[in-house]
Amino acid sequence: MSDLITADLVDLDLDRSADTKEAAARALAERMVALGRVTDLAGFLADVAAREAQMPTGLDGGIGIPHCRSAHVTEPTLAFGRSAQGIDFGAPDGPADLIFLIAAPAGADDAHLTILSSLARHLMNTDFTTALRSAETPEEAATLIRGEQPPTEDTGPTTSAAPAPAVAPAPAVGTAPSTGHPEGDGTQVPESPEVPEPRFRIVAVTSCPTGIAHTYMAAEALESAGREANIDLVVEPQGSAGFTRLAPEVIAAADAVIFAHDVPVREKSRFAGKPTVDVGVKAGINRPATLIAEAREKAARGETTAPATGTPMDAAGDTTDGYGTKLRKWLMSGVSYMVPFVAAGGLLIALGFAIGGYQINKAPSVAEHFAWADHTSWAALMFQVGGLAFSFLIPVLAGYIAYGMADRPGLVPGFVGGSVAVTINAGFLGGLAAGLIAGGVVLGIQKFRIPAPLRGIMPVVVIPLVSSAIVGFLMFLVVGKPLASLQSALTDWLQGLSGTNAIILGVILGLMMCFDLGGPLNKVAYAFAVGGLANPTDGSLKVMAAVMAAGMVPPLAMALATTVRGRLFTRAERENGKAAWFLGASFITEGAIPFAAADPLRVIPASMAGGAVTGALSMAFGCTLRAPHGGIFVVPLIGQPLLYLVAVAAGVCVSTALVVLLKTTRKSTPAATTATTPEVTKEPVAA
Repeated sequence: MSDLITADLVDLDLDRSADTKEAAARALAERMVALGRVTDLAGFLADVAAREAQMPTGLDGGIGIPHCRSAHVTEPTLAFGRSAQGIDFGAPDGPADLIFLIAAPAGADDAHLTILSSLARHLMNTDFTTALRSAETPEEAATLIRGEQPPTEDTGPTTSAAPAPAVAPAPAVGTAPSTGHPEGDGTQVPESPEVPEPRFRIVAVTSCPTGIAHTYMAAEALESAGREANIDLVVEPQGSAGFTRLAPEVIAAADAVIFAHDVPVREKSRFAGKPTVDVGVKAGINRPATLIAEAREKAARGETTAPATGTPMDAAGDTTDGYGTKLRKWLMSGVSYMVPFVAAGGLLIALGFAIGGYQINKAPSVAEHFAWADHTSWAALMFQVGGLAFSFLIPVLAGYIAYGMADRPGLVPGFVGGSVAVTINAGFLGGLAAGLIAGGVVLGIQKFRIPAPLRGIMPVVVIPLVSSAIVGFLMFLVVGKPLASLQSALTDWLQGLSGTNAIILGVILGLMMCFDLGGPLNKVAYAFAVGGLANPTDGSLKVMAAVMAAGMVPPLAMALATTVRGRLFTRAERENGKAAWFLGASFITEGAIPFAAADPLRVIPASMAGGAVTGALSMAFGCTLRAPHGGIFVVPLIGQPLLYLVAVAAGVCVSTALVVLLKTTRKSTPAATTATTPEVTKEPVAA
């Protein structure tokens, strides 16, 4: 493992070539390219940027750890850079001066990933980071990281036990820290016979999207905090190197559970029925002692409801997350579960109209009248089944918003509140409110201290009964009527949209759809459009058409750009461009993400410009759409289909022209040369 990092992969004066995290990643990645560790610089940097977009990789203590798994990496590699001025990697406490770029092949073997994971653990060791800050030569820094030299000199009475090297396995849970005494290093903490009660026991799971760095740093931080708190804390890191399941008896004996994760916990049902703290992985790194205290408080209150598999994570747990971030995640939870109902119901309704005409909504029930040889009967069947699927839209939205807030106990009051919203014609807005109210009511009930004999019936009887009654009361008698009036006003406004107002709305929706390519703003615009399909009017159908048209533009534009000006893109981007044709045609905006990750300052503005043009033209042409998805495959169901295609084509051309122009301008600068070739320039960069 000695070639994981060499002196050639160390830059102790990163300030000369980098002042941003993107520039730092490029400078270190160029060293990997020079050694043949990375085959495609631009493709690798796109993978790094995509990982960075999921969650900032800056950590407290002046550390930045950009990392990714990439098909462009030939062998596991680590590059290290040191910046005197500091580079912002999104850490709460400020810029990072120690930057580790970790590159793992897409199919890296467990042995190499274990080494990288061990390094991640040792980044939590202040002696190790202090030694790196004082290293005078690249050779010295590389030696320290490889573990061939202790990070600090032993100042205790004995020199027989050196501190653990960077790539050695982390000490086992329960191992005593160095005390300066001959027997202090590496010995097990003896159990005190004077403690009359057993120590508090916690089991924890840590995981992150790549499973290389944050997973193991959170595990190390939790274990260290557990030792300081004098409790038994055992962690199951679910990383890229695989994971060893905690023994069932260990889980059964635990008093509480901590989940510090940014990807779903595997086999989560093993931990059901215990007090649970569920946060993002960075919370496990930044505030492990707080999480332990919270777990003890929940256990003392008798809270026994653990999140079920697949539960949306609560605000990622970072201390920088505010209520707005939590609210967005709760709402997106409801929207994500609602979309399949919208897609199935909306497409079936649209097919019913296409086959039987718009008078099909007056057909009798197919349960009473159905003729096998009559196409109108089949059209009525599709329309009525689609209508039933669509009738679940608001209850499902409300139910799963509450589920995102309070887990399974929130489902019943959420569905009840959503059904009330349908009954009183409060529509989409009523569903949003019902879900938030239901989740809040359940969370409030769970805060009460419950006697032990009643805990078993709380999630089955007490919480559904009490929360449903409260939510029903609030929706029927308090907030329902104002929300119904507001929904009616919104419907009337959409119905009356014409001329300049309609075009302006089309521009706004187009910009939102293309700003983050499937992110929160994109989902808000889409949710606004599909919400209007619950009570379709001519205005809401125009909105749906504009949203889908704009969402098709970014991937189609990138596909066209890679076709007409392929030399401006890397080989990997040209391959992605081939797939983007189908993704864009299918209304999958995320098909443009690889291009935006590699070059956001050019791709995103160009996409937004094209989306705005398409949205405006769609509204100006009066195009309508009853299907919530499908792209060009539902063109027969679109009102004014030829003009609709013109609107999409116009936006694609605008985005393509802009991205080609911007990338051509970039190509005229020396710094851009490395974006299309894996060779590293040896010439100094012009100021």
